[in-house]
Amino acid sequence: MNVRFSRVTLTCVFAASAVASGCASVDHSVRAVPAKSAGAVVAVGPPAPTTVAAATTAATLAVTTTAAPTTTTTAAPTTTTTVAPTTTTTLAPTTTTTVAPTTTTIAKVPVLTAELTPLRAGAVGEEVKVLQNRLLDLGFWLDAADGEYGWLTSQAVMAFQKTYGGVFELKVTGNADDKTVAAMTLIDTRAQGTITAGELIEVDKGRQVLFIIRGGKTLWVFNTSTGSEKPYTEVNQKQGGTIQGDAVTPEGEFKVYSEYTNGWEKGQLGELYRPKYFKGGVAVHGSNSIPEYPASHGCVRLTTTAMDWIWTNDMMPQGTQVIVHP
Repeated sequence: MNVRFSRVTLTCVFAASAVASGCASVDHSVRAVPAKSAGAVVAVGPPAPTTVAAATTAATLAVTTTAAPTTTTTAAPTTTTTVAPTTTTTLAPTTTTTVAPTTTTIAKVPVLTAELTPLRAGAVGEEVKVLQNRLLDLGFWLDAADGEYGWLTSQAVMAFQKTYGGVFELKVTGNADDKTVAAMTLIDTRAQGTITAGELIEVDKGRQVLFIIRGGKTLWVFNTSTGSEKPYTEVNQKQGGTIQGDAVTPEGEFKVYSEYTNGWEKGQLGELYRPKYFKGGVAVHGSNSIPEYPASHGCVRLTTTAMDWIWTNDMMPQGTQVIVHP
């Protein structure tokens, strides 16, 4: 008797996943890789028929079983990705240098021991001395507290009125009126220019005053008159004919490069008393006219007495820095 057995076929499914910036006119000139065979269904064909032999002496059936085929799964090759090493750069520490600010101490003035009295030019007496000493204490130059309200005292009062006029609404007259003496009483420090470092001459065209600065501190303040800022046509007093120009005091940083010591020097536009030239024919010099307004051809005027004091005390030797600003 022939007996046929059916083969049991086993199917295995494998899955793989993947991830996937001139006044003077003087000539001074991991990648994923798909698995191979993984996840495939292996179909096995029907086995060859098995023959069962019948023995004559025993009715024994010999059954031959064919084993199911072995399926071998080959793992997907591993891909190694080499990551470049990370380089860390250490920056040098930043050093911040803090510069200490320059501090200029403005000197206090003595307390008034006598009342200031409104005065006019021409006055004399002790009240004038009190006014003169107050001007000196506040830093406004005059030659002496002699009790006579003369031209130099008027110039000092005018310099005070120009310096503080914007604060106290003072009129520039040279007379010590009520508002002027009230302001002198209130102020308790010496006058200070806008420049607070160095040894120099500062010319403030806006206020029409000149400061002598030593060690960053204002030593003295003077009344001055600079260029009128107007064009002019004048007689050339040296060569004859006429000379034209603009009456402008140049602004910037300069140095005294020439001077004339012996009294009055004749220039194309007039005489200059003991001038200190700092740009071309433009100089700081003495004059007999220093009004309350800009009136020169470009030079910086002071009184002749003030100019003598500057020469005597060597306040503007050659090479001295002169700064002129609006």
